[in-house]
Amino acid sequence: MSGYHPTIPNARQPGDNDVPLPAHEANYTPLSPLSFIARSAEVYPERLSVIHGDLRYTWSDTYQRCQVGAARLAALGITTGDVVAVIAPNIPALFELHFSVPMTGAILNAINTRLEATTIAHILEHGGAKVLFVDKDSTTVVREAIKNLPTPPLLISIDDAQATGEAICELDYESFVDAQSTPHDQLPAIDPDWQWTLPADEWQSISLNYTSGTTGQPKGVIYHHRGATLNALSNITGWHMGPHPVYLWTLPMFHCNGWCFPWSLAANAGTSVCARTITAKTIYDNIHTHGVTHFCGAPIILNFIVNADDDVIKPLPHVVNIMTAAAPPPASVLLEIEALGFHVTHTYGLTETYGPAVMCAWNPAWDNLDDSERARLKSRQGVRYQVLDQLDVLDPDTLVPVARDGKSIGEIMFRGNIVMRGYYRNAQANEEAFRGGWFHSGDLAVMDPDGYLRIMDRSKDIIISGGENISSIEIENALFAHPAVLEAAVAAKRDEKWGETPCAFVTLKPGAAATEQELVAWCREKLAHFKCPKSIVFRDLPKTSTGKIQKFKLRQWADEM
Repeated sequence: MSGYHPTIPNARQPGDNDVPLPAHEANYTPLSPLSFIARSAEVYPERLSVIHGDLRYTWSDTYQRCQVGAARLAALGITTGDVVAVIAPNIPALFELHFSVPMTGAILNAINTRLEATTIAHILEHGGAKVLFVDKDSTTVVREAIKNLPTPPLLISIDDAQATGEAICELDYESFVDAQSTPHDQLPAIDPDWQWTLPADEWQSISLNYTSGTTGQPKGVIYHHRGATLNALSNITGWHMGPHPVYLWTLPMFHCNGWCFPWSLAANAGTSVCARTITAKTIYDNIHTHGVTHFCGAPIILNFIVNADDDVIKPLPHVVNIMTAAAPPPASVLLEIEALGFHVTHTYGLTETYGPAVMCAWNPAWDNLDDSERARLKSRQGVRYQVLDQLDVLDPDTLVPVARDGKSIGEIMFRGNIVMRGYYRNAQANEEAFRGGWFHSGDLAVMDPDGYLRIMDRSKDIIISGGENISSIEIENALFAHPAVLEAAVAAKRDEKWGETPCAFVTLKPGAAATEQELVAWCREKLAHFKCPKSIVFRDLPKTSTGKIQKFKLRQWADEM
């Protein structure tokens, strides 16, 4: 397979008459992150691309495995527009499929390993996957998911050494990506003349990601090669990653294609440190063993670190960069984690925007502010990524921008290359999402005078009490600052007098104690009294398979009180 070289399909070639091509045609190459892996294998063939337990792959190794995998998929008949699915944790096979699948022109559908069989079945049927790669630890749930599918996909087992489950079938991934494997009934022979190509059109679909589906069935979000390329590069420049980072996979690769970081790491020839499970110990051990410089994750990852046992926490050998997104991180948590030597960059985005598309870009003028003020500024969502064309907070009905006063609430809306192509097979959802020519996020925010946006709530989560709008996030930030609070979430509770009042659901740190009266009094010191929770419930919080708190369940619980 070493003879495989990318070609540009449908490119004009100079004729015998030696008439030169117009420059814009001669130099046109469709944007695709596939070009990144070809370059890293050429320029840095011996640099480590992947570490996983005892496994070590170089960029030459990874490129070779991806090319063989692509050729094998092509031999199965996989071609442009087909969907190839995978259900696996953060292991080398999932990283490689981010390249081998689009090398055939097909669309990668990475499925959340935490989903139940019913939802997996819906995704497979709705997406129409022709092939499904299955990690051994997902065998049981996949068997349940496919048993009633009218057209189940071809199954290929991923036999990762750290998995404990059984293989779903005899056809295994390692044979699939080994050019020396002997073909048999299930393993097709590779066409020696087949070569992978860049997409004919950079707007061609590269992946299909399903939303969390906290209410109703999840929607399929389509990414294209152009957007994946641009966001992968913007991750690097916006985060100041530099060449050859050592990146720990704390963020699931199945979540928005790992926020496009598989492609970012190919672009700057970084090293992926794979881990099946993530704990504070995992993070500290990998920093010290492999020299990890960067990792991403939701604020729950930050919580792991700041609440780790004393025997787990180790002094950092160097500054370690964290990119966080999802729920806005409380300023108190940012303060604690940076005191340990980590440097946090706060971002915001959605599945529909390739993951993060907004970043709290740091202003050097803030360097000399006190710690708490810097943390407060950093907890804002910020400004658009370099490759996002437009970001604004608009009135959802008139599409007029709200006042830049830090008080006027509107809906966050996006336009540009890193907004999805659309929802797969869902015309009604597309019409609603792109109403008026903007992508409507459903998130409510204010725009501060300096042009940085600050999320107030999901539109359905804002609490209207006595005619006043109350941000559940503002209350949650106040509760998070209490030393006994591990997690906090706030939902509306129906009230005869006020219409709605805030109800807080709180999980305390192990061994910590606090009463309802104590936490209400704490909030009253920090917030206007009408914003404070009228009741507090101590219990574990319900979460989606990607770790997001399910506010709709909290609202149900509050209504039942």
